[in-house]
Amino acid sequence: MNLLHVFAGNLKRYRLQFGLSQEEFADKASLHRTYISAVEREKRSIALDNIEKIAMALEIDAYLLFVEENRHLTAKEVR
Repeated sequence: MNLLHVFAGNLKRYRLQFGLSQEEFADKASLHRTYISAVEREKRSIALDNIEKIAMALEIDAYLLFVEENRHLTAKEVR
């Protein structure tokens, strides 16, 4: 399992579930849009404090961003 690949896919999937553009989501997470784009494309690694910001912006537990696609809940189920 490649953690960056799993994280990037989950970030994009959850972001799209909430109907947010990268720019809207970046503002909500207090991060830059190009950073979110790079993480989603697996071009950048990510620090723990930014994982926390992303999870808080998505209103999910951070560990869900690391659960492989066939094993996670939808954002609605998490709430």
